Order: sequence, then structure tokens, then C-alpha cells
Amino acid sequence: MSISIQTHQCFLADEKQQVALAQKVAQCLKTSFVFLLKGNLGVGKTTFARGFVQASGFDGVVKSPTYTLVEPYPITYNRMCYHFDLYRLGDPEELEFTGARDYFNENDVCLVEWPEKGEGFLPVADWICEFSHHETGRNLLISAATNKGKKLMLQVFSDF
Repeated sequence: MSISIQTHQCFLADEKQQVALAQKVAQCLKTSFVFLLKGNLGVGKTTFARGFVQASGFDGVVKSPTYTLVEPYPITYNRMCYHFDLYRLGDPEELEFTGARDYFNENDVCLVEWPEKGEGFLPVADWICEFSHHETGRNLLISAATNKGKKLMLQVFSDF
């Protein structure tokens, strides 16, 4: 059974609004989830990930995993959040060698920057977030590709 994809587009004027959205998402999300974060350099993928991780209960420094490939963070509801940055990934098969498949499970949250580099390895995303530059901020197109993703979209954007 396939489901149709639901989308939501929004404009984020600045970093503060990107973080506010990430915080709202974190407040609403209480289950496992897979976010694919797409967009060119400097559009706010890491800003969104950092805002999400911090709003999910991690109070340490959230660093970009550009060189480590993945950074794990303990977050609320006895979950882990795995923040991937696949920018420097040479081949999706490298993810298999790191044991990354174990991170995509029924309990934890995965935020994946540059998901196109892991094509063929990554599971179906709950949300595909496409960030792009705008003259005065950022555009964000969110596609919910699962029922869980659609449910979260309704919760987040009912009053955002």
C-alpha cells in the first residue's frame, strides 16, 4: 500500500525562524523518525539539525559531522538522534561498513544532510526537507512520505 506525498512550503526569514521551526518539530516528535535534509551549502541544514537536537533535550555542543560522518546525541524519550553529514561520502556502501544501518531503527531519530550521497542505502524518509536560498531568507519545502510524516506535519503546522 502506498501513500500519497503531502507537502508544506514555508519561508524562514532568518536563522532564528529556522531554529524556532526545528524546536517546534522537536516538541511534537515523540517517536522514531527519518529526516532527509537537502539543499546547497549554506542554506540551513545544519542550523535546523542543531536546533532540533538541542530542543530534543541535548544540552551539549552540537557539531557538524562533516568529517566524522555521524554524530550521536542522547535525546528525550530514551532515544538517540543520529546526525549524518554525507557530503564527503565517496560511495553509499561506506555507510554499510560503518554500521549505519543499525541507526535507522524503530526507536531513534536520524537527520541526514546530503542524502543524495547515500542513495540506495537510506531507508524511506518520513520527511524530505528541501532548503533553498531566497533573497531575504530561506525557502523550505517539506514532503511527508509516510503516515508518520503526515501526522507530524499536521501537528507542527497547525499553528506555526
